[in-house]
Amino acid sequence: MKTIEVQPRVTTVEWTDDKLAMMLTDGRVVMAPLAWYPRLLHATPAERTDWRVFEDTDDRDVIFWVQLDELIPVVALLAGVPSRESTRSLERWLAQRRTHSHS
Repeated sequence: MKTIEVQPRVTTVEWTDDKLAMMLTDGRVVMAPLAWYPRLLHATPAERTDWRVFEDTDDRDVIFWVQLDELIPVVALLAGVPSRESTRSLERWLAQRRTHSHS
């Protein structure tokens, strides 16, 4: 497999009811099912808009939702790799959200 010389850079992240869309500086739009990222699926609109991009140690863009503790490497999205969060971890996160919403 050939090495990517120029890393794809994110300009914007948007979503619909069931899709995550990422716009890249080279003009591409990459979409994935929101169901691939359960934390985003369960997030409020305000939580979904609270994202930022940082570079990992290999100079690749990673999208980070601080409030959701969700990281999505752009290369993973481009490769079609869904979240690898375990069901147990997601269930704990959802239970914690329910607890905080009733506080």
